[in-house]
Amino acid sequence: MAGPQPQRVELRDYIRDIPDFPKPGIVFKDITPLLSAPEAFRSAIDELERAFAGQDIQTIAAAEARGFIFGAPLALRMGAGFVPIRKPGKLPHATVAVEYQLEYGNDRLEVHTDAFGPGRRVLLIDDVLATGGTMRACRDLVESTGAEVVACAFLIELAFLEGRARLEPTEIFSLLTF
Repeated sequence: MAGPQPQRVELRDYIRDIPDFPKPGIVFKDITPLLSAPEAFRSAIDELERAFAGQDIQTIAAAEARGFIFGAPLALRMGAGFVPIRKPGKLPHATVAVEYQLEYGNDRLEVHTDAFGPGRRVLLIDDVLATGGTMRACRDLVESTGAEVVACAFLIELAFLEGRARLEPTEIFSLLTF
């Protein structure tokens, strides 16, 4: 006989709104209360694991830095490898890179050339889906190695910014939508 099931944590209760950050008119979704509450953080990882159980995820990859917070523990849970996607100059071995446009300029992401490989099944993860630019760059970078991006997963999706459209036709999974 199975023991009592843990009560579901309402993750939304652990997201704090910070008005006018980082500039006037922006309402920042602060995830630090969720991270500091073990029951909420564990619940987020549990829900992400359930969403991708049975999909033969071999590698979880995330762009620095907040994606690492969710990607590494999820990879351990799922028995998958973890690959950090970093800003230029942070990785010690040979890298492949992709440049992408931000709201005010360009940026670049890099990954080790041997991080994935053809046919590798990869789940991309980040804390927030906003405009989708960073995750699109991550997806393009992973796919340039011959790996397959199974899905992109997020703790939070800011639906009004329509970042999901930049990631089509890739499957998108978000725990919370605002």
